Amino acid sequence: MSLSQRELLLNASVSLVEYNAIKIQFEVFEIPPKIKNAIFTSQNGVHSFFENNRSSEIKNCFCVGEKTKLLLEKNGLKVIKMTEYAADLASYLVENHKDDTFHFFCGNIRSEEIPSKLKENNVSFQEIVAYKTTLNPIKINRQFNAVLFFSPSGVRSFFLENKLTNGTAVCIGTTTASEARKFMENVVISNTTTVESVIAKAAKLLIT
Repeated sequence: MSLSQRELLLNASVSLVEYNAIKIQFEVFEIPPKIKNAIFTSQNGVHSFFENNRSSEIKNCFCVGEKTKLLLEKNGLKVIKMTEYAADLASYLVENHKDDTFHFFCGNIRSEEIPSKLKENNVSFQEIVAYKTTLNPIKINRQFNAVLFFSPSGVRSFFLENKLTNGTAVCIGTTTASEARKFMENVVISNTTTVESVIAKAAKLLIT
C-alpha cells in the first residue's frame, strides 16, 4: 500500500499490520520491435514490459483494471478496452477482435480465463511470461477482525501459515474471493477492483 492508502485506514481509527505476501520478479524476454495488439492483466506486466523493452512499440492495448489502464496511458500507450475482470476482457476480444493477433503479457501464475477463451475461439495470441510471482508466507501470531486480499496468490500465501477464525476476508474481486472461500466462510468483495475500494469496504465493515 502507498502512504495515502494506509492513511485511509488509519484516519478511520483502524490499526494496520502490513506485509508482502508475495514477491514479484520481472523476467527477461524478447519481443518484436512493433506489436499491434497487446493484452495486460496487471500493472506488474506493464512495469516488466518497460523494464525490458524500452524501444518496442505497441499500437493497441487491452487491459484488466483501472490502475493498469492509467499506467499504460501514463507511458503513452493507447488503451482500446479496459475491463475489471479477465473473463470480461476475454469475451470482448472474442466478440470484437476474433481475427486479430495478440501478445499476452502475464505472470507465471495466471488465471486460465483469457488464454482458454482465446484458444477455444481460435484467436491467435502469443503468451509472454513477463514476471514471476512467488509466495512469501509469514506466520503472524494474532487474530484479525479483517484481512485485505489483493490476489489469489496472496490468499494462498496467507493461509499457508495462518488461520482467520472469526474475521472477514475483504477481497479485491471475485477471483480472489473464490480463493478465500476455500479457507473460510466470511468473505466480502470490494465494489470495484481497486486498492482504495478494498480499503473503503474494510473500513465500513470495521467501524459499523
